[in-house]
Amino acid sequence: MTAHLHCFGESGNAYKAALTMTLAGYSWQPVFVDFFHGGSRTPDFLALNEMGEAPVFTEDGLTLTQSCVIQLHIAEKTGKFLPPPALRAEMMRWLFWDAQKGTGQQGGLRFLMNFLPEDKRPAEAIRWLSGRVQAALGTLERHLTGRTWMVGDAPTLADLACCGYLYYPEPFGFSREAFPAIAAWLDRIAALPGWKHPYELMPGNPSDRA
Repeated sequence: MTAHLHCFGESGNAYKAALTMTLAGYSWQPVFVDFFHGGSRTPDFLALNEMGEAPVFTEDGLTLTQSCVIQLHIAEKTGKFLPPPALRAEMMRWLFWDAQKGTGQQGGLRFLMNFLPEDKRPAEAIRWLSGRVQAALGTLERHLTGRTWMVGDAPTLADLACCGYLYYPEPFGFSREAFPAIAAWLDRIAALPGWKHPYELMPGNPSDRA
């Protein structure tokens, strides 16, 4: 049975799960969540995920939420994108870091800067969060300087998690020119067989609401 991922194209967290399945060769289909019109707050969706968040993975009676949980499930089923056992804790360290300091902050800042009406964008919150995002990007840049992949000698879930929001065109303080090690790493991920941009991989695009 083909897995389904309840997702929308603007979500970097959903992209992390979708990209992991795609690159692992896992059979899946997207189910569009109309997030910007309340699609994650309907009774049917809340029955899938009481947190009211995408992505949600479903397959053969199994329901999983939280992108890193979905990523781990796919990696463990396929044996792909897991490091040697001695490096598993290091991979998990970066998954947790990303949830808090990476996509956990980038997603909120990108939403405030791009998807709220201009007259409702909170300048002080954007200024504060921008500083946090820049600090975290600096951490990622330093880690990737002199490295090919986040953990070990091959791509792992750490790579597919930490890149979640960095391919999106909407501005939130990240530029490839300012972070050359991150830029080169993103190019290496994009060169993996089967890679697709989030707006190609999942339904939903800001142009749909333009």
